[in-house]
Amino acid sequence: MHGVSDHAEPPTPRAAGAPDVHRRPVAAVLFDFHGTLAQVEEPREWVLAAARTCGVTLDPIRATALADRLVMAGRAGGPLPARVPPRLAEHWADRDLYEHAHRAAYTGLAETVDTGIDGLAEALYERVLVADGWVPYPDTAPTLAALRAAGVKVAVVSNIGFDLRPFFAAWGLADLVDAYALSYEVGRCKPDPGIFLRACGMLGVDPEEALMVGDTPADAGAVGAGCAVLVLPATGPGRATGLGAVLDLALPAARSGG
Repeated sequence: MHGVSDHAEPPTPRAAGAPDVHRRPVAAVLFDFHGTLAQVEEPREWVLAAARTCGVTLDPIRATALADRLVMAGRAGGPLPARVPPRLAEHWADRDLYEHAHRAAYTGLAETVDTGIDGLAEALYERVLVADGWVPYPDTAPTLAALRAAGVKVAVVSNIGFDLRPFFAAWGLADLVDAYALSYEVGRCKPDPGIFLRACGMLGVDPEEALMVGDTPADAGAVGAGCAVLVLPATGPGRATGLGAVLDLALPAARSGG
């Protein structure tokens, strides 16, 4: 999820492979959530599942058409909407700082689409709040497990308006994450250095010992906190995101056999 300041220009991150003799070894990795560790479910499945909770079984063609319109209107975990109605502007601005604003913003955007299904906007939002509405990337679990085995601490740092801890519990990954710095709890949104500093404080590490891993310029805001940064290319659900590069940076001796 991306926060209210996503379009701010962050400091230029250091190239992932560039050596820095002054940096300490990586003691902690901070991970973005959406687009880095997990992706929202495929849009048509999102609409089909939400409609079923409203007592409606959609045919796939209609579901696809509705999904296209709903994603364009603005979906949590999806691309930014082309337009935010003035009545939703305040909720939109605060969406990653308050739970009620996050819900109001995204249900309000869904309600701008005439779906003909009573209660669908709320049902669509409820899918975002459950683990079944998300798909962890295939390299997420192995990467987190390798970091835990090597004694490297892990935090999830996300611009988001709801709790992610139940997702990791449902996926059997709760024991592999040491801390969560969530914008609605911290009161800061990426790229504000404050959220990255809070994550480092939760883990008990200096920022110079931390590597932030994400997929947007907002994640590169961690440079302002003193962290190293790795920005991964965007990819779709079910496809590896390149998290293996994290292990190359965080565990260089182990990966090289040293």
